[in-house]
Amino acid sequence: MRFDEQFMKNALPDVSIEYGAVPRDPHFVVDSRSVKKGDIFIALEGEHVDGHAFIADALNRGAAGLVIQENKKKFLDVFDLNQLKNICVVFVRDTLHALTSLARAWRALFSIPIIAVTGSVGKTSTKELIGKIFEENGNECLITVGNQNTAIGVSLNVLRLRKHHEFAVFEVGINMRGEMGQIINILRPTTGVITYIGHSHMEGLGSLSDIASEKRDIFKYFTEENIGVINGDQLLLSQASYPHPVIKFGLKTTNQIQARKVRVANCHTNFVLKIYGDKYPITLKQTNSSFVFNTLAATAIAHLLGVKNEVIVDVIQKPFSVAGRFQERPMLNARGTMIDDSYNANPESMKAALLAFQHIDTSRKKIAILGDMLELGINSPFWHRQLGRFLRKVPSLEHVILVGNMVQWTEKAAPVGLGIERVETWQDAVNLLNTKFQEYDSAVVLVKGSLGIGLGNLVKKFTPAQTGL
Repeated sequence: MRFDEQFMKNALPDVSIEYGAVPRDPHFVVDSRSVKKGDIFIALEGEHVDGHAFIADALNRGAAGLVIQENKKKFLDVFDLNQLKNICVVFVRDTLHALTSLARAWRALFSIPIIAVTGSVGKTSTKELIGKIFEENGNECLITVGNQNTAIGVSLNVLRLRKHHEFAVFEVGINMRGEMGQIINILRPTTGVITYIGHSHMEGLGSLSDIASEKRDIFKYFTEENIGVINGDQLLLSQASYPHPVIKFGLKTTNQIQARKVRVANCHTNFVLKIYGDKYPITLKQTNSSFVFNTLAATAIAHLLGVKNEVIVDVIQKPFSVAGRFQERPMLNARGTMIDDSYNANPESMKAALLAFQHIDTSRKKIAILGDMLELGINSPFWHRQLGRFLRKVPSLEHVILVGNMVQWTEKAAPVGLGIERVETWQDAVNLLNTKFQEYDSAVVLVKGSLGIGLGNLVKKFTPAQTGL
């Protein structure tokens, strides 16, 4: 198992390798800003940006190899041969196809359990928790970086697999029909989990049943020897027909992995975990009860792959957070606490975040900064009005700042008497929040919206910089 020139030629029949040798144990990068010494930079031709324009930047940062398209050789004309003589330059017909082909061929060399995680809500947290369980069980586990869940991201992470890994956990995200099949054809997971089907990416995926159908393609290449893990509380998943065994998790008694007697109080979530016939009292150190389902999904995978129940129970009760997913962060200048849930939003996750915010016990004022929920298609006004009506279930809210265009519908449906303001951009929201802090000594602030609204930038303005994320 060695990534060398012969492997590349076998995986890419039309490849041409010139100048230097293939770096030993290479790491592949598609963003020149992330290049480290010894990396191979793959220049992808995007819709708006051509990676070939950043070859010089990649080389300046220490790239030891380049993968470029044959019809883009002109980008090398600015270099003299002495600059390239020690650089492995790989010419291919199409760099994206080359990346996915290399990943597919590299994946075929491994026989370890490969877990794929998808869903409209909770896939990143579930992926991270599964990885944490394996690592604390003493296993060498590859976990995909951040939210690299597209065909490109999955391919890059597949190429990180090494012979010392015992397990690998991949997050898979889609926003168009047919994407799941393309990604799974590269990844070929041995097991997979669907966390939840919700209203997200509806512009590209269609109705809820269409979304469920596309998500179920995570099991596309499964046989009777593979086992899938599904949210058994959702009929779109539990009533589907599968040609392979499934394990179900959820609140219903028909599930093999269950949470019973769920109760949120005193900034904790308590429930009884049932793993088949065994019962365990569980306390999660957070109020977001939707995380219960992430915990159940991770438990199902870990149990299926041989982790002892006692290890699972110990790990899932330890403090755990993922950046941008209901993450509690201190604010600068002792202004209070910010709940950073800015990574993304759909109707289900928005409601879960607001309910969790309601359950936070505090004497400080509560402010919610809510951004547009994007990609909801023609029903977007309806869902944003529903959000406005749902604010009645959060009576502890002191003030709401709405950010974007579609939240105008939220403003119209919000309860009378609730302090509410709407602005167009996250920068405007920064100014409004600073104004509110002239009235309040401190506050607890929930920040949630779709990634495209940019509320993560607002979080950076009010909280200390994070490292290691």
